[in-house]
Amino acid sequence: MPHKYKIAKGVFLGLICVCMAGCVTIYNPATQRNETLLIDTASEVKLGAQMDQQLQKEIKWEKDPLMVQRLTAIGKKIAAGSDRNDITYQFRVVKDKEFNAFAIPGGYVYVNSGLLEATNEDELACVLAHEIGHIAARHSVKRLQAVLGYQLILGIIFKTGEADSVGQALDVVFNLVNLGYSRQDEYLADKLGVRYARRAGFNPFGMVTFFEKLQKEAQKKGTGFNLVFLSSHPPIEERIKQVKAEISSATEIAPTL
Repeated sequence: MPHKYKIAKGVFLGLICVCMAGCVTIYNPATQRNETLLIDTASEVKLGAQMDQQLQKEIKWEKDPLMVQRLTAIGKKIAAGSDRNDITYQFRVVKDKEFNAFAIPGGYVYVNSGLLEATNEDELACVLAHEIGHIAARHSVKRLQAVLGYQLILGIIFKTGEADSVGQALDVVFNLVNLGYSRQDEYLADKLGVRYARRAGFNPFGMVTFFEKLQKEAQKKGTGFNLVFLSSHPPIEERIKQVKAEISSATEIAPTL
């Protein structure tokens, strides 16, 4: 249930004015559009840190230092060439055999140990590039502000009902992750993934081979098998076709490692 703030009328109006002043309009190079945001970068980072702290208590984490090191090293390479460098990206390995990965606001990216074990360097780079694409385009942030609006902003900035705000934010993000982003958002994240992987010196065709591995895994495990990467609106075949077209048409030259 939404938290009911008990704030005197004058104070409430003052807070709303502060929030209105916090609204920013930016040009987002990832989407190539001007966008108005209720959640600025500082608030997004703070919320992401709070969500990560909550996840630390709920998720079983992989302790293998080599696995964590591999993920972090590739993730930082991808992040450095992304369209968004106003945040510090954090990479976590979830101890789970399923082929899943997800991101939350503030630059936090989570990858299951099973996915790391099943992917080569280029495929893992493309998975991370896809997730960083969602972060750069602020897809989850836009969803949060659309669902929670000023209530979330007030909770973050003034620490009023902070626990409720974090819990609701996690619910919104995981609902978005589990049900899948929109067709347009997924295509954009795939496109950005190709671009970011190439910039970092990886072969973007790794996204195609990763999708093919997902298809085989899904076929092997049957209809009850659910994957974040397969739960989105665009069928996987369409996404493979779009990725191949993006790779063929891209004009950027990958740097030499």
